[in-house]
Amino acid sequence: MMRTILPILLSFSLSMVWAADDVIVQSERHTFRVKTLTRGLEHPWSLAFLPDGRMLVTERAGRLRVVSPQGQLDARPVQGLPAIAANGQGGLLDVVLHPDFAKNRWVYFSYAGKEGRGTSTQVARGQWLSDAQGHRLQNVQQVYRQRPGSSAGVHFGSRLVFDRQGMLLISQGDRGDKDRAQRLDDLAGKVVRLHDDGRYPADNPFRARSEVRAEVYSYGHRNMQGAALHPISGELWATEHGPQGGDELNIVRAGRNYGWPVITYGVNYGIGTSIGEGKAKAGMEQPIYQWTPSIAPSGLAFYQGKPFANWQGNLLVGALKYQMLVRLELNGERVVHEERLLKDQFGRIRDVRLGPDGLIYLLTDEADGALLRLEPAKPQS
Repeated sequence: MMRTILPILLSFSLSMVWAADDVIVQSERHTFRVKTLTRGLEHPWSLAFLPDGRMLVTERAGRLRVVSPQGQLDARPVQGLPAIAANGQGGLLDVVLHPDFAKNRWVYFSYAGKEGRGTSTQVARGQWLSDAQGHRLQNVQQVYRQRPGSSAGVHFGSRLVFDRQGMLLISQGDRGDKDRAQRLDDLAGKVVRLHDDGRYPADNPFRARSEVRAEVYSYGHRNMQGAALHPISGELWATEHGPQGGDELNIVRAGRNYGWPVITYGVNYGIGTSIGEGKAKAGMEQPIYQWTPSIAPSGLAFYQGKPFANWQGNLLVGALKYQMLVRLELNGERVVHEERLLKDQFGRIRDVRLGPDGLIYLLTDEADGALLRLEPAKPQS
């Protein structure tokens, strides 16, 4: 059953005070410090943690950067990436490590690449090498290519998540052509599921249907830019942008139709007219939660750790609109409370990641973007 925002369940952070270069936030369940680790990133999009404590950060313009555990940004971008088509919302997007990175050194990244006369969402992998001469990806291989391309510069997705079986899940936007999301012979508006080398799994939900693309896992998505595995069930939870209103939180399940553009809680931009056939239809999934007005969700993480013990099991959602971090409390598959944090303080929150230290890391999507870290702090008097 879909749960929407109720005024009595939504609250904002209680207060903010400045302490040196940091910000102290007194929220409902924790007092924490927001520490700026790094500035000078050009529209950073995603973050991944290397085993040695360094971080990989993508810049939408097409650069992969290295940041030390102390927050020092290496001036030398990672070499070896393929050509990136940085245009509109497209460019270098998500980055994740292979689950067996310690042995195989594979780094996976999604990006907008040339496809025909247009561009498409693509995914490649390369083997990480870092030495005194710099950082680079070797043996770069493309593992996924969305076809056909589009001249539109919007709705590329794209988040990458490895599931517990080691399969790679890739979110796809509808590329601004909403009808593509319902077409099963088209990869736009889909989540696709692949082996780590790009092969199609035999147990994908539509593999037996010749008229359906074999890599399709779910469909009817508009533009999914937040995705994370549930720490207990292992299922994929995801956020996606609605149009004007109707941003969604979904549990993405095999073979399911998530409705776009047949059903939506949003309306047409500017004119407010309805889209599709309404808010519900048999055979199409309802969101677990939806935001109207839109918050423009991007970045999603389940909190699991000791430093923020009172947030255990909560969902943390980045929001581009209102420039905030949203904390959701869950009861099973229901959202029972929402708290809005950091509103209009740091910029558009593009990515949310849980670090190996149990702390929370954020990226701000700005021309002078920042890497932020949330750390517990003593309550302020």
